[in-house]
Amino acid sequence: MRYINEFFDNKTDSLKNGDNLRDVSPVKIEKDDNERIHFIFNKILFDNPWYTIPKSDIKLFRYFLDGGARCYPSDGQIPCDIVAKETRKILATIEKYTKEPNHICYEEAKKALKNNKKSLVRGTLKLYLGKYTTRDWRRKRFTDDIDFWTFHTNILRRALLENGFIKNKKTLEWEKKVSWTNLKTNKDQTETLYAANDTNQLLDFGAGSYLEGSSLKQIFSKKIKRGHNVDLSDIINVAMVNMSEDTIHKKEWTSSWTAFEEAANTRNTRTISNFISLCRFSSAIADHLERVQNSIDKYHELIYDKEEYSDEEIRLICKISIHWMKFCESHDIEKVRKMIHEYLNEQKKERKKYAENLRDFSKKILELLNSKFKHQKIIFEILNE
Repeated sequence: MRYINEFFDNKTDSLKNGDNLRDVSPVKIEKDDNERIHFIFNKILFDNPWYTIPKSDIKLFRYFLDGGARCYPSDGQIPCDIVAKETRKILATIEKYTKEPNHICYEEAKKALKNNKKSLVRGTLKLYLGKYTTRDWRRKRFTDDIDFWTFHTNILRRALLENGFIKNKKTLEWEKKVSWTNLKTNKDQTETLYAANDTNQLLDFGAGSYLEGSSLKQIFSKKIKRGHNVDLSDIINVAMVNMSEDTIHKKEWTSSWTAFEEAANTRNTRTISNFISLCRFSSAIADHLERVQNSIDKYHELIYDKEEYSDEEIRLICKISIHWMKFCESHDIEKVRKMIHEYLNEQKKERKKYAENLRDFSKKILELLNSKFKHQKIIFEILNE
């Protein structure tokens, strides 16, 4: 077992720095006839204490139709769509300055937006606003802060103040109370949203580490190195959509691959463990997506069966999406059933595509890893069973 400590950490941080909760121990270590050491790992899903994956396909279908079962690891309590709404307000305010030549902020605002609005945002909200991920992720991912990236701090301060953010004199963080209604429970919730500027810790926007910028490559660089569940989940969700040839982000995804290559070149034991975990999670999620696809294929016609899904149950299902709720309010229930049925057929195809993408992603990461350890005669593998 000495090899484990030499090439990768068998314990890594899952939720926060120092927790060492993720076990990255191989299920088998074998040596082949060519004296190569094979580290063989099993697949693993992210832990979700609120949901156990059902064994029956019909229950899996019902869970999916009720809003999808897979909750995503998050680093906050506020739904991303609520945070995105606040982010858009701030970016719109800065953009407004660029349309008023006599405004005191005109010139600086133009400089701040020279690379477009989204270049000012990084991390979770950059992934959200850029639609690098699935709709499912964007509905179910939660966060507590907006990470900005700009050296034009006067503009950012002004826009934050104009949109209701207040600087906490004790923590020196910019804060705003945001409220929303949970569509499923109809209950109001309120949490504190934070705004941080990652260009300089000394600017008192927050305590984030210094970063190079807000490109997909730079976001990946941090997430690969830190490797908490939320980081790996975000990377996987971007890969799930962007491994295909027809993605709108193909060029940027290809460019961002250098983040993986640079991280692998360090052969840092923590980073190697994070790569192994990426492969284990991706492979397991691909299997799960395939199961969901099969369950939809078998049971999608049930949406027309009134004994299985009454009109009231159809209305409850629509609460998973504000768009579905609006559609339900303005159309008769049979058209709503048809809309959901079309969605199911679309999702059946998407789940198949996403599963293929994740298997390709896992394979590519393994190939990258194994290329870096070829001379040490080390081979990393994921069990297919």
